[in-house]
Order: sequence, then structure tokens, then C-alpha cells
Amino acid sequence: MSDNPVVLVHGFASSFEHGWREPGWVDLLADAGREVIPVDLLGHGSAEKPHDPEAYDHIEESVAAVLPAGRPVDAIGFSLGAKTILRLASDDPSRFDRIVVGGVGANVFSDQGGETIAKAVEEGTSDDDIAGRVFASLASAPGQDRKALAACMRRAMKALTPEQVAKVDRPVLVVLGDKDFAGPADPLIDALPNAKLVMLRNVDHFATPSDFGFIDAALNFIGAGL
Repeated sequence: MSDNPVVLVHGFASSFEHGWREPGWVDLLADAGREVIPVDLLGHGSAEKPHDPEAYDHIEESVAAVLPAGRPVDAIGFSLGAKTILRLASDDPSRFDRIVVGGVGANVFSDQGGETIAKAVEEGTSDDDIAGRVFASLASAPGQDRKALAACMRRAMKALTPEQVAKVDRPVLVVLGDKDFAGPADPLIDALPNAKLVMLRNVDHFATPSDFGFIDAALNFIGAGL
């Protein structure tokens, strides 16, 4: 049974408290005797909230800064957090042991959609699509900074490439809802050298973090299941 610390990295317009503590992840990991490393990405939660898009060009530094030196961690990320973990692991796989990424698939290889989401969160409403409306709603929650979130989406996005993802030689669990706009999962699974896929039935992107199927699969994968 692993005793690695577990770093939890939330999605866009969320936070450690909203994305992980509220759905019960933190308590379940504590019950399993696992140390949790909390992260609030730049522009989110308790982190600084700059309004300059260039400040977010290296958002992965929010995670790199809390990783322990000389000791690998297990990592669980959702959506933006999942992409961030994959980018860090492609640069230095040795910092990780086992990795779980939820709410990502083919979209890790795309850098489109940032401006549409930025406008939705800035204006507080969106008629473009369901995702825009949900992000707008999340951005209106107490403690959120719309301008900071919009700046995050306007950063110079650099999509991962299959060649970069192929460097992630650690065991990776990909969890994706069958109604998630981030799919299909095949391009990501094909690029990862050591990956397993779990599909969640009748689950969309925004329901994934609190879905028991995601929680059970992730905790079992990192050896923290009860």
C-alpha cells in the first residue's frame, strides 16, 4: 500500500476547497492515512489573482512549487488540473509515481476555446453553450475574481503534443464521463505509454469531480481505496 503524498489539482473556476474538500476527497484520503498536498492554481481559491494574461503563461508553477523535493507524489487532477499535471509529468516524470487525470481526453491536444470561456466568465452569462453557462455560474461564486479567471483563459495556451505526453512513463488512469465534451479519450490513451481508461456512464464534465465512480477508481488506483 502506497504512502506517497497525494497532490490534488482542481479544474478551471474551482479551487481546492470546492473541487476536492466539498466532494469528500480530502476526508477519504485522510481515512486512508494519506498526506494531502493542497493546491490552488494561480487565479483561483486562495492564490493570487492577477488580471494580466501573461501572468498565467506558466500556470503549472502553482503545482511545481508545492511538490516535495526528492520524493515522488501520487497526483490526481481534473480538467485544467489534469492538463497541468500531464505537462509537469512530461517535463519530469520522476516527480510522480501514479497519476489520475479526470475530465480530459482529446482536448489536451487543443488550445481552442479560451476566448469564448473568458467572455462568459467576464460577463457572467453566456448563450453560446452549456459549458459557457456553467463556467459563468462558477465564476459568480463568492470569492471568485472574474477578471482573473478571464485572464487565465486568455493566457498563451500551449496544447500538449502526443510526443510530450508519450514521455509520461508513469502509470496513468484516465477517467472520462461518456457525456464529457473533453472526449473522446482514445487520442490521449494512445499517446500515453502506460494508461488505463475508466468511462463513467451518463456523466458529463461538470459532474465528474463528485461522481462516486471517479472517486472510487482514482483512490483504488493510487492504493488509497477503503
